[in-house]
Amino acid sequence: MIVVAGLLSGFNTTVTEVITGFGADTAFISKEEQGFRIGRRSAEERKRKELTLEQGQALLEGAPDIKAVAISIFPQRFTTSIRYKDQQVTVTSNDFRGTFPAFADVYANANLKEGRFISDGDNEHRRDVTVIGESVAKALFPTVDPIGKLVTADGHQFEVIGVFELPKGGFAASNEDRRVVVPYYTFRKLYPNPDSTYYGYRIEAYPNRLDAAVDQARAILRRARKVPYDAPDSFSIQTSQQAVESFYAVVGAVALATLVLSSIGLLIGGVGVMNIMLVSVTERTREIGVRKAIGARRGDITRQFLFEAMTLTGMGGIIGIVFGWLVVLGVGAALDWRTVVPIWAVIVGFGVSVGIGLVFGVWPALKAARLDPVVALRYE
Repeated sequence: MIVVAGLLSGFNTTVTEVITGFGADTAFISKEEQGFRIGRRSAEERKRKELTLEQGQALLEGAPDIKAVAISIFPQRFTTSIRYKDQQVTVTSNDFRGTFPAFADVYANANLKEGRFISDGDNEHRRDVTVIGESVAKALFPTVDPIGKLVTADGHQFEVIGVFELPKGGFAASNEDRRVVVPYYTFRKLYPNPDSTYYGYRIEAYPNRLDAAVDQARAILRRARKVPYDAPDSFSIQTSQQAVESFYAVVGAVALATLVLSSIGLLIGGVGVMNIMLVSVTERTREIGVRKAIGARRGDITRQFLFEAMTLTGMGGIIGIVFGWLVVLGVGAALDWRTVVPIWAVIVGFGVSVGIGLVFGVWPALKAARLDPVVALRYE
């Protein structure tokens, strides 16, 4: 329980920070349904047409509550290798993109550590320039300044003009930023075949106008994509808050499954404690008889064995907490994860351990308290 609570709490904090780091008044639009899910896409989802540049531009032109639109284009291939001399970094398709200068305005986590972002001139003239994440810069240029250096992506060279500042939080591994951003039209020059790319939009609404902006975007895209009035959307719109709620639902399901498995383990452990205490009662029958003969009451005997059972399981709980904490720290250090063992998990873990001793120690304690002292004294 400590291990699962520690890893989930750390991962939960990290993912929440990343999602909310995109901006409170923003929403992401894609062809496929978003969020954390299990299973394959539906047949309807697989048949959807790709989003287009024109549809993204229509959002800014036709929605009064949309302040800015960051249109990004991604390669269909799953990974892309970025190289500089003998150094190489592999990034996913979500990290390597072509976009417009509005990207820096829409994404709250697009601050620059050094250099500059792509400009309208870079886009218009299809310049071979790129802005890379801090993690990519550290891997490719561990000892030199990356600004002005040439990196190679899919056999095409780009000049590094800027480095993103490491955003708050990070996914799974450490706080990482593996983004590689190039001008949109430069990217289109690299991938001229529309079937080899896909689009994603992030819209930024004016303060407190996100819901209205989402409704306007939905209406514009339904018209642009010729979706019948009685048919579902052929695209997905998700706000940062919806992404957090979707992630919480998955975490809750994992926590519930862990609780069920832990309960089975606790039941087995409780039965083991009860058997140990029953054996203890049998081996100490004469001791119980002596205590009763010199004045011990049933309540005294009951409390004695209950306290022993609770001490036994309480010590086991402490050992489990320490061991679980060490495992969480070890996993965090090995995988460079952020791990946090919540205080409530320690308190609940210890409380449950002691409670198991109390519940499963009742029957052995009552059995000891009901022994006839005369019979107990004659027991060998």
